[in-house]
Amino acid sequence: MSERRTLYPPIEPYASGTLDVGDGHSLYWERCGTPGGKPAVFLHGGPGGGMSARHRQQFDPDLYDVLLFDQRGCGRSAPFAHLEANTTWHLVADIEALREMAGHERWLVFGGSWGSTLSLAYAESHPDRVSELVLRGIFLGTPREYDWLYRYGASELYPEAWAEFTGHVPEAERGDLLEAYDRRLTSDDPEVRLTAARIWAMWEGVTCTLLPDPDMMADFTADDHAVAVARIEAHFFRNLCWLEPDQLIRDAHRLRGIPGVIVQGRHDCCTPPAAAFALKQAWPEVDLQIVPDGGHLFTEPGITDGLVRATDRFAGKKA
Repeated sequence: MSERRTLYPPIEPYASGTLDVGDGHSLYWERCGTPGGKPAVFLHGGPGGGMSARHRQQFDPDLYDVLLFDQRGCGRSAPFAHLEANTTWHLVADIEALREMAGHERWLVFGGSWGSTLSLAYAESHPDRVSELVLRGIFLGTPREYDWLYRYGASELYPEAWAEFTGHVPEAERGDLLEAYDRRLTSDDPEVRLTAARIWAMWEGVTCTLLPDPDMMADFTADDHAVAVARIEAHFFRNLCWLEPDQLIRDAHRLRGIPGVIVQGRHDCCTPPAAAFALKQAWPEVDLQIVPDGGHLFTEPGITDGLVRATDRFAGKKA
């Protein structure tokens, strides 16, 4: 068995700025790698998770010209944690605006978790603009997946964290946790918002980690990150991400002819493998790689290996 690939060394952007996309929103973007290299766009998770410096390291900087950006309402985009004019289809339009700004005819689209949802929505809307897809931790935005996280499923694996998550809400409101949390996350009281956000982020952080990772949990539950993730996720999820029933599977035929790789952890408790398998059935030519010792995070060794090999492959780099 060949040695597992690791992230590329840290790199700084060669350009950065903001793009006014209307509706009062301004997006922070940065470009990394080599100007004129293979065009790619990185779509972060959440929704509301923002990008990090380590996200840049999944691409060979000598071969790629990668655009990364903070989606509406999070990271360095403004206004912070803003929910108005913030939907899946606003974000799809933003990706197109960024592509036009960068001057690319087509580009590789890379997304994990919520980023996979957004990647699919974008690729199915603009298949002629996508050269390849690299996806991790597939999330299709279906009621079954919301139920897994917020009704019954993950709760069986993490009962102590589930007790803390549900315990923040009075028993009478626990029949619909998304609505109950959304009320608190949009409260006029900043302390109510922050407390709910920290607990929401704790629950998600627990389901994301295959093994305990105190540093990751500290970052995940830090005030600004927690507020953006919790508010924006609750906003998106209670609206079913503005997707029609099974839309991403229904329209998967639009992906035909686009080379793709899915890297999916076998033990991913946040976005279980059933969604990746369903997507493979609807898009047979995609290369589905189930990592036997993988969970959800891109930093896990097996997941990193699959993603870096995928980006290398699509850049024409020999193994």
